[in-house]
Amino acid sequence: MVEENRPAFAAERRERILELVRANGTMSLRDIAVKVHASEVTVRRDVRALETEGLVDRRRGGVALPGRIGHEQSYTGRSGQAAAEKAAIAVSAARLVRPGDAVTIGPGTTTEALARELASRSDITVVTNSLRVAEALAGSTGVEVVVTGGTLYGPARALVGAAAEQSLKGLRVTRAFLSGNGVSAERGLSTPNPAVAGVDAALADCAEETVVLADHTKIGADTMVATVPPEEIAHLVTDSSADPEVLMTLEETGALVHVAVVARERGQ
Repeated sequence: MVEENRPAFAAERRERILELVRANGTMSLRDIAVKVHASEVTVRRDVRALETEGLVDRRRGGVALPGRIGHEQSYTGRSGQAAAEKAAIAVSAARLVRPGDAVTIGPGTTTEALARELASRSDITVVTNSLRVAEALAGSTGVEVVVTGGTLYGPARALVGAAAEQSLKGLRVTRAFLSGNGVSAERGLSTPNPAVAGVDAALADCAEETVVLADHTKIGADTMVATVPPEEIAHLVTDSSADPEVLMTLEETGALVHVAVVARERGQ
């Protein structure tokens, strides 16, 4: 039997883990374990060793590059990650929107997918600071789209700043749909950029309840600025690869967790 942790094999595996994290920014231990064909216990040990060398930072249930807590990945870079999971999450989240509803939708690749799902609906109003969300709904005849003012923040394709926040004051909607960059039971929803965080919080403040859309790479992750406290997250929509222990702790804070079925899983 080949010993999994012989020095040569361990070094090769850790190099592969480092390559994966550099390519993706953040990854769950489960995803890494699948990619390197090792157990999560082994991967956790490897990650501890890499952290000791200052090469990665550990997160609950995952790993990130050092300083990632304040890093905003490009929109293009995020759009290709967990694409099937985001599509499934969007389908599930769209079921929470009913005719006659007014909703707010924040920026993000997952919320953009939600907007595409809603484009064929009728008799709904969407308030957004996301240019991509507005564009996805631009051709819809049944959706009224209200875009905030503000200053363009390129990495998120979003309008931010005092003008964006001010334009949301006095509004009341049924639900806010937000994505962010991480969600944990300790801090709730978070994002690396303070300007984006300010408008995310304002979008949530308009709503009777907040729905967080987060694929498994964001579950348990924590970034610099908290936007929605855990106890104010009414619904969390994620995918089946999310860490069940983290989901359990989020349920304990009061969130109703919806696990979307990815298309490739339906035939299994």
